[in-house]
Amino acid sequence: MKKILVINGPNLNLLGTREKGIYGTETLQDIAQKVIAEAERLNVDVDFIQSNHEGEIIDKIHDARGKFDVIIINPGAYTHYSIAILDAIKAVEIPAIELHLSNIHAREEFRSKSVIAPACVGQICGFGGHGYILALNAAAAL
Repeated sequence: MKKILVINGPNLNLLGTREKGIYGTETLQDIAQKVIAEAERLNVDVDFIQSNHEGEIIDKIHDARGKFDVIIINPGAYTHYSIAILDAIKAVEIPAIELHLSNIHAREEFRSKSVIAPACVGQICGFGGHGYILALNAAAAL
């Protein structure tokens, strides 16, 4: 069975209450439940985690080596400056999909640049919580 790790970065624990006009009203728990249901439908195993700490995210990526087949990562604000997360994804040699709830290319200019994207097989953005389902389906197909 394919194993997929879904990593959520900083401030995503505040979904549902944070900037609803941009991120919507779904909570991260709501999204996790939908991802788990879709994983069962796809017959894949999924772990869904969140951390506000860059080092913890890097540790989770390192720990994925030999345990997971694909990583889906919503790095939050780390998207725009975390060379350390970029390097971690490159180092573990696990295919990764970058995910964002909002369309980062349609927001402030600084948000349109992802330093993580070059280490990923693809990027999904702008579909809200449904983006997680799209990413999970893409991960299952890899």
